[in-house]
Amino acid sequence: MASETKRKRSSPPLSAAGDRRSSSESSSQEMGVIKRKNIVKGNEGGLKYICDVCSADITSTVRIRCAHPACSEYDLCVPCFSKGESSRDHDPKSHPFSVIEQHSIPIYTRDWGADEELLLLEGLEVYGLGSWSDVADHVGGFRTKEEVCDHYTKTYIESSKFPLPENADPKDLSLIEEIPREEFQARKKRRIEDRKDAAKSAAPATPKQKPTASVPACHEVQGYMPGRLEFETEFCNEAEEAVQHMMFDPGDGVNPRTGELEPEMELKMLVMNIYNARLTARADRKKIIFEHELLQYRRNNIADKRRTKEERDLHNKAKPFARMMNHQDFEAFTTNLEYEHNLRQAIGQLQDWRQMRIGDLKSGEKYEQDKQIRAQRPAATGAFDRIGGIRMPKTNPPVEIPPATTALTAPELPERLKPNPHPQKASSLAHAPSSALHPSVAALTPTKGPLTNGSNNISATPPSQPKPKYSVPPLSGTTPLKLANENTTDLHLLTKEEADLCSALRLMPKPYLVIKEGLIKEAMRSGGSLKRKSAKEVCKIDPSKSTRIFDFFVHSGWIQKV
Repeated sequence: MASETKRKRSSPPLSAAGDRRSSSESSSQEMGVIKRKNIVKGNEGGLKYICDVCSADITSTVRIRCAHPACSEYDLCVPCFSKGESSRDHDPKSHPFSVIEQHSIPIYTRDWGADEELLLLEGLEVYGLGSWSDVADHVGGFRTKEEVCDHYTKTYIESSKFPLPENADPKDLSLIEEIPREEFQARKKRRIEDRKDAAKSAAPATPKQKPTASVPACHEVQGYMPGRLEFETEFCNEAEEAVQHMMFDPGDGVNPRTGELEPEMELKMLVMNIYNARLTARADRKKIIFEHELLQYRRNNIADKRRTKEERDLHNKAKPFARMMNHQDFEAFTTNLEYEHNLRQAIGQLQDWRQMRIGDLKSGEKYEQDKQIRAQRPAATGAFDRIGGIRMPKTNPPVEIPPATTALTAPELPERLKPNPHPQKASSLAHAPSSALHPSVAALTPTKGPLTNGSNNISATPPSQPKPKYSVPPLSGTTPLKLANENTTDLHLLTKEEADLCSALRLMPKPYLVIKEGLIKEAMRSGGSLKRKSAKEVCKIDPSKSTRIFDFFVHSGWIQKV
């Protein structure tokens, strides 16, 4: 008896007023919170309730729901409930229950029932405001997303009792008395059948696609997340790493005795200022991207393909100015640049026509057409062609004449400075008269004349005695510098005598090579001779060092002393 009394107390009355009260009371006992466990989507939209014993569809009829905490979302059809059948943890003898009937009666508007109002609010809670396509599927009854959106806006948003509808008073039964339950259900059934027939006769629609997720791979510009207005890799992407572990506590950083900021807090503020500057630069770059519509990649690519190569190059060169202009000014700027470019081309074409003595546009158009035809004509290669049989003479490559400085900077000494293997023969030829010698031998004898490059004018015969080795006078008060390949670069570019000179004068190889090049160039300007004073001005170092370098060059025969 106690269980029967409990059941009677828990079961609501089936009157219309009881239906209105059930819609305004907590839905956890009357309708319940919709979960995915016992509710599946049907083919006609909306949600379907299934009996947990016989698996019958009880969406459009009365169903019995267990109100015990052990049975979550447990529904039974009326035949299974009358037979006392159960499954899982349900105990029909002791568990309380609730009788849930289809609240297919109008409460707020004439064409929406209480059951659809509950499904509408439930769908908005599950899917969120704005997901009207999913909410329409949740409501069912072939309701469209536009219809669901308009009903929610007019009934709830535009109501004078917002957030409640106009007829939210539970005692207001005007719509229920005006439209009986049977008439309203007949209208609903007729509407569903009409829309079902219209859907069958309509052309197959494309499958519905949900809004694109805000992930980098779902945008035409890969790496951009449209829902967050961010990029996968931002400008100064590592800017947050400097401040991610920084902490600020109230009262920290101020010295209580002096009232000034402590050095640690000043450093933190400096880092924060740098971080804010990077964020500002990042925001400025995003503003340029959004303002100039650079994310419209496909549209910009199509517009870029319509331009000529010269116009594309001109447009790319003008892109840096977009940071200083808005989109309209930049478009006008690039349009005027393209117009100027076209004008210059037209002026050049008219000048070409003037050189060809073309005086009217018709002749100019014909000239341009013939010019294009000649450019597209393939080159003649046959033996009977007018130009194919003519062989063009082969042009010999130009002879490269070595400059005069190569003789002075060559790694090997000239022939006149190489040791003579037969000094006696050369001396006898030198004392013999030139008229008594064979012309080929006379060409090898020395001739009297002025010195050139520090040696006699001898064509091929070197001097009979080799030059003595130049000894560098040591500098007073200085020790020679130890030069080695391990600690000195460019040492391999010097001869042994030059390395000894640099070691005695404490000069590195690279500065020495610069001085050498300057002295030789200056000597070449004056015919191979150079004064000691001019050498000091060219070297721009210690006069004692420049004097020894000058003497070494004169001794080596690279320059002539004046």
